[in-house]
Amino acid sequence: MNPVNGAAALAATPAAAPAGAAHITIRGLSKRFQGAVIYENFDFDIPRGEFLSIFGPNGCGKSTLINIVAGLIPADAGTILFGGKTLKETKIGYVFQNYREALFPWLRSVDNIEYPLKLARLPQAERHARVERLVAHLGVKIDLKRYPYELSGGQQQLVSIMRALVVEPEVLFLDEPFSALDYEMTLFMRSQLQRIFMETRTTTVLVSHDLEEAVYLADRVLLLSRRPARVADFPAIGMPRPRNDETLSDPAFVAVKGHCLEVFQREVRKG
Repeated sequence: MNPVNGAAALAATPAAAPAGAAHITIRGLSKRFQGAVIYENFDFDIPRGEFLSIFGPNGCGKSTLINIVAGLIPADAGTILFGGKTLKETKIGYVFQNYREALFPWLRSVDNIEYPLKLARLPQAERHARVERLVAHLGVKIDLKRYPYELSGGQQQLVSIMRALVVEPEVLFLDEPFSALDYEMTLFMRSQLQRIFMETRTTTVLVSHDLEEAVYLADRVLLLSRRPARVADFPAIGMPRPRNDETLSDPAFVAVKGHCLEVFQREVRKG
């Protein structure tokens, strides 16, 4: 997946590319798992400074896509550039679905948050200062001196999100981050995530299995087909922020959610 021939790879713009400047450019992505073709010569642009949700049928390759882009698994072929830079030249944050396994149980919550800064060899004083600024910015009230197993599920996931944000990422990836939380905590975390995005305008890519959540949080929704995955549609949401409970019953929201559901059901029926 090492970017080669960057200029040639960027020459063609896929039909699904939005009008704005691309932050992440994917060209010719191919991936197979045990003979199953997940992606085959897949092209796509992710806009800079937007919140993108990825939604599609089970097994279509939603998580696989962000895992490849984030460098967690290798592609079989293709070029991925971040504003013309390689992954190694780009700061990213990643929030995993299973927060219980993502956090180190032997480290206090604050030490979990500081961990990527420690890997980057930042001085201890700077690590502490960054965490303190982030805590103050988010208004976090939990005791970060406690160990993860002493926190609720929602608090643990908040620690995971803070760990991803403390590096001040250029791109934030979230792989179904609320799927293991109860509904009350999910609503709270959606609100927190929306506020973080509005304040930072960090390019954010969310994989979700909840269509309402995908539409509610996003500027655009990437609707994928069954595998080998292609772009089934890429609608803009167009709803003003901040969004709240009233947004869910807004006719414009209901309409775009209905459109996404129609596309999704069409792709499911093809299977």
